[in-house]
Amino acid sequence: MGHDLPDYSQIKAEHIAPAISVLLEEATTALNHAAKLSDQPTWENLIAPLEQANEALGRAWGVVNHLTSVADYPELRAEHAKMLPQVTAFSSAFNQNIALYERYKTLQSSSAWDALSTAQKKDIDNTLRSFRLGGAELSPTDKPIFAKIAQDLAKYCKNYSDHILDATDHFIHLEKDDSHLQGLPPEVLTAAQDLALEKKLSGFAFSLHFPSYFPIQQLADHRPLRELMYKAYVTRASELGPIYGLGSKAWDNTQLMLQILQLRQQEAHLLGLKNYATLSIVPKMANTVEEVSSFLQDFGQRAKKPAEQDLLQLQEFARKHLQLDTLEPWDITYASEKLKQKTYLFSEQEVKQYFPLDQVLTGLFHVIETVLQVKIVATNLPVWHPDVQSFQVQNQHNQIISHFYLDPYARSGKRGGAWMDDARSRQRQANHDLQTPVAYLVCNFPAPSKNADGTHQPATIYHDDVITLFHEFGHGLHHLLTQVDTLGVSGINGVEWDAVELPSQLMENFCWDYEVIEQLSKHQDTQKPLPKDLFDKMLAAKNFQNGLFTLRQIVLASVDWELHANFDPSKANDGDILTLAKKINDAIHVLPQADISRWINTFSHIFAGGYAAGYYSYKWAEVLSADAFAAFEEQLSSFGSILNPQVGIKYRQEILEVGGSRPAAESFAAFRGRPPRIDALLRHGGLMDQAS
Repeated sequence: MGHDLPDYSQIKAEHIAPAISVLLEEATTALNHAAKLSDQPTWENLIAPLEQANEALGRAWGVVNHLTSVADYPELRAEHAKMLPQVTAFSSAFNQNIALYERYKTLQSSSAWDALSTAQKKDIDNTLRSFRLGGAELSPTDKPIFAKIAQDLAKYCKNYSDHILDATDHFIHLEKDDSHLQGLPPEVLTAAQDLALEKKLSGFAFSLHFPSYFPIQQLADHRPLRELMYKAYVTRASELGPIYGLGSKAWDNTQLMLQILQLRQQEAHLLGLKNYATLSIVPKMANTVEEVSSFLQDFGQRAKKPAEQDLLQLQEFARKHLQLDTLEPWDITYASEKLKQKTYLFSEQEVKQYFPLDQVLTGLFHVIETVLQVKIVATNLPVWHPDVQSFQVQNQHNQIISHFYLDPYARSGKRGGAWMDDARSRQRQANHDLQTPVAYLVCNFPAPSKNADGTHQPATIYHDDVITLFHEFGHGLHHLLTQVDTLGVSGINGVEWDAVELPSQLMENFCWDYEVIEQLSKHQDTQKPLPKDLFDKMLAAKNFQNGLFTLRQIVLASVDWELHANFDPSKANDGDILTLAKKINDAIHVLPQADISRWINTFSHIFAGGYAAGYYSYKWAEVLSADAFAAFEEQLSSFGSILNPQVGIKYRQEILEVGGSRPAAESFAAFRGRPPRIDALLRHGGLMDQAS
């Protein structure tokens, strides 16, 4: 295709096994050759050939993983499941190859080491650590056990994710007329009618995909409808799912969670570590289990009093204005939106009209181009769905340095949430050609709705969605703007997991500057930007219920941490994980966890998304990102704009461009001139008063 990228539309399920089998064979041959290398190991004869073979396999397998996330169908899923054990087995064989491990150590202790670049040394150090954590030093008896654990984990985590997708896709609630739909805006009703037509039904159809589900929780006046949708949403992939129209009992994730935790515990014990949390932090910024526990406890204490005040205010408002003496779980979002509207005299729906997605992208690109001094240009790469857009990134000399895809809308067969993933990483190839990076940026915004005349109404998104978009682009920029030529540490590769959210969360802060808002807003009818007085109301409401939100995040992180640090899955029964989650919620949060809630059964971040014993990293990195953004704030009065390219270029050079080629703490200190401080985050979150 001229870009060395696959033609996604031509990839069929039956292509997967033959292609991956060939690449596995080539990677295995490279592995065996490297392990038997008789010459003195060098970068050129040991590492470069291995990386080339592994990268070819990794990129192809990445395409398969990507398609199962954005365009899933049964045959594709079956072929993925067929090849997953073989790909996982190869990874285990690589990490456990003691001969290869010794070759790497020989290179590290040889005279050739001094001639390597800083990035190459960091790559080798990381790989040696991966050998140790991957079981290279285990006994011949334990190695196959460790490899089997890796295979089973890959299978169970994929099953966990598939169950959530299946349960979500299975559920449809139909309203025959609009008598129960008061409060829902016209575009939500139109989307519901479109979904009904798609399902060959008559009326208004609602799903558990977020763009369909959330407006009901936030805006629907009919309490029984909110209750029905809430109960379905929080019982997905659980033993209660079939009761609420969520399909097969086989989609219950309860046993899978125990099996995943048991395998992780076994993995840690085989490596001589006390628990999986201890294993998890080895490649992270945090140094000890106790450090993370204290961090979460401290943050929870800071947010407790504001959260209590948030809840008291909400309860009083609900009693007085909504005649709700008791706030049920399906009332919280609804009452919160009503309170927010009354307190700050605006609604999220009003704000949403100012954010057509196309204009938001224009404003986002303006921020990136101004601050980081790059250029974003639409292009025409091969795509997997007609809604997908593609772009190229150019430097100051108009040279193409990277590409990215944007897949913005929710649809059946697409995993919920938003994420960035790498389609290709930057590296200097053996022939000295430069391979430029390519990123996938995926969201689940509401798709454009159809007008009566067949035309489409532009898709508008909430301000929270704008923040999500900026967040994912922060990850994307970390991957796309790297100047590191060593594959293992270019872009996000090799970045400590508890620091990888720094660029994403930093970008969120731009969404709270009016200069930026003017660029990315345009009312869908009047074409005017968001008025300053409306923005001021939004700004005043920025930390609305932040105490409650912060405690919820601390609950999520604490449940994750407790499950991997102190919970013993080998002695647990089916309901013990849910019991633990409720116990932690009761100890930390001011809102009780609903008896019906099985939210832990859909906690994909830790059971299928790479955040196991790492969900704390969102808050950890938030300290870094708020302090990094403060560099822009500190220059605002003298420069006259938050979009300061002088600060932006330094940020690009010291953090984005270096990727994982040096420790994140060093990159942060190079940018800020000092270690991180928590003050900026407390100030941004309105928690400064609790810092003393």
